[in-house]
Amino acid sequence: LAPVATLLFSASILLAGQGLQATLLPVRAGLENFSTFSIGTMGAAYFFGFTVGCLKGGDLVRRVGHIRVFLAMSAMASAAPLVHGLVVGPIAWDMLRFVTGFCLAALYIVIESWLNERSTNANRGVIFSTYAMITLTMMAAGQMMTLLYDPIGLQLFVIASILFSIGAVPIALSESPSPAQPASTKTNIPDLFRVSPSGTVGCFAVGLANGAFWGLSPVYAASVGDAVTMAAWFMAAAVIGGAILQWPLGLLSDAIGRRKVLVAVSLLAAGAGIALAIMLPQLGKTSAVLLGGLWGAFAFPMYSIAVAYANDYADQNEYVKVSAGLLLTYGVGAIIGPFAASALMTLQGAEGLFVFT
Repeated sequence: LAPVATLLFSASILLAGQGLQATLLPVRAGLENFSTFSIGTMGAAYFFGFTVGCLKGGDLVRRVGHIRVFLAMSAMASAAPLVHGLVVGPIAWDMLRFVTGFCLAALYIVIESWLNERSTNANRGVIFSTYAMITLTMMAAGQMMTLLYDPIGLQLFVIASILFSIGAVPIALSESPSPAQPASTKTNIPDLFRVSPSGTVGCFAVGLANGAFWGLSPVYAASVGDAVTMAAWFMAAAVIGGAILQWPLGLLSDAIGRRKVLVAVSLLAAGAGIALAIMLPQLGKTSAVLLGGLWGAFAFPMYSIAVAYANDYADQNEYVKVSAGLLLTYGVGAIIGPFAASALMTLQGAEGLFVFT
C-alpha cells in the first residue's frame, strides 16, 4: 500500500466531505418540506452529473494528467456545498448535485486508475478493498458530523467544503510520480462487457441499489425515529458495516475467486434488504441500525469486488478507460435507482426502498 498511501489519504478526506453531504442534503431537504420525489430527483441529478463525469473525466486525464484533474475537481466540489447553504430550493440543489456528481466521477477515475496501475491480479482485491474500507469509514465519520450542528444552519455546509479543500493538499504536495497519461480513454460499454460481463453487470446492479440507498435512506430512517439523529446513525451503520467486511471479502476474492464472492454477497445483501422491508413496522431504533449495518456489510463491498474482477481481464493501458466505463455503468444504474425506488416508496411506503434494493 505504500506507493498509494498519499492517494488513499487524500481520498479518505474528500469522501468524509461527501459522506457529510450524502446525509445532510436529504435531511435538510426534508426539513425544508421537499417532496419525497424531489429528494429522489436530487439523488438522480447527482448520478446524472456522475455519468457525464464518467464520459468526460477520462478525456480530462488524457489532456492534463491525473494530478491536475484531481486538484481542479476538488476545488469545484469544495465550492458546491457553500452554494447549497446559500441557495435553498429543489431546482438549485439539483443543479449543484449535478456539479458534485461530475467532480466525484472524475476524482474516482483518477483514484481507481491510479490504484490499478499500482496493483496486480494477485493483490488487486486487497488493494481495492482497503481503499473502499478507508473511504467508507471516513464517509461514516462525515455522516456523523451532521450531529455537530443544526442542519438548518450554514455550518455543516462549510465543514463539507473544508474537507474537500483539505483533501487535495496531500496529492498537491506529494513527491510520488503520477501514472502516465493514457493515449486513449474513449468509453465503449460493449467492449467493456466483452472484457468482463460479470463485472459490468455487477457495477450496474450495485448502482441501482446504492443510488437508491444514498438518495432515500434518510426517508426510511425518519419512519423509525427522529429524522436527523436516526438518519445519521442508520447511514453510518450501513457504511461502517461495509467498511468492516471490505478487507476480508477482498482477501477472500483474491484467494477463492471474485465471482463466487460476488454471488454470495449479492444473496446476503438481498436477504438483509428483505428483513428491513418486512420488519419496518416492528423495528426499534437499535434493531434498525443493526439491520442497516448488516445490509451495508454485504451491499457496499460488491462494487470493489466487481471492479477488481473486471480489471483482472484488462490490459495495463486500458485502466483509465475501464475505470471510466465501470463508473459509467454504476452511474447509469444510480440515476435509475432513486427514481424507481421513490416511485415504489410513494406507492408502498418507506419499506419500498429495501423492496427495491
